[in-house]
Amino acid sequence: MLNNKKIVVILPAYNAARTLERTYSEIPMNIVDDVLLVDDASQDNTAELARRLGINTIVHEQNRGYGGNQKTCYRAALENGADIVVMLHPDYQYTPLLITSLASMIAFGVYDVVLASRILGKGALKGGMPFYKYVANRGLTFLENLLLGQKLSEYHTGYRAFSRDVLERLPLDSNSDDFVFDNQMLAQICWYGFSIGEVSCPARYIPEASSINFRRSVTYGLGVVSTAVTFRLAKTGMIRSIFFPKQ
Repeated sequence: MLNNKKIVVILPAYNAARTLERTYSEIPMNIVDDVLLVDDASQDNTAELARRLGINTIVHEQNRGYGGNQKTCYRAALENGADIVVMLHPDYQYTPLLITSLASMIAFGVYDVVLASRILGKGALKGGMPFYKYVANRGLTFLENLLLGQKLSEYHTGYRAFSRDVLERLPLDSNSDDFVFDNQMLAQICWYGFSIGEVSCPARYIPEASSINFRRSVTYGLGVVSTAVTFRLAKTGMIRSIFFPKQ
């Protein structure tokens, strides 16, 4: 715990057996109360390894997609009494050592949401982010800041921490089950006026780390643009959207 807040780390996993143990070994268990892994019908022994490591494990019998995995993660974390939920990919792309920093900023009431940014500093390209992904990240982030009225360094990190209030209020079930879920969630956080902080995070683009291919990256990018435009149109009252309901 931090400041009497229960901290739960969630690991949305798919074929993560090669990197799970390394990721789990660096989680700061001196402040983390529980770790929860949701295995999205992996084709390797992710679930078996997770249980052997003592991780609370839920298995999807059928693949529900990255967003669908997270929906299960957040629901289970809240049912487990979490006050703060940290979402960490088990592919060892992000260092678990920053969990304390992310969770602290929420535990002491500084922010409602904290993102680990690969763009702050020089961690992205130095860590091996493909150049085309870096350029796309910067372009999409510029557009989103413009349309969502924010000044974030990036919207596309998979390493995030949330207060319980945020997760209970967002209409997450209306979001996609695919990769754009992350982006829809952040747009909803902006819609409800929650405060967002960032910390600099190095990234590791190792062969074992998960990564979407170029085609799915394009699909994701189009979904990001659609989300930002929908947000702006809903904000000005030009349309109604299930993603951004009237408050």
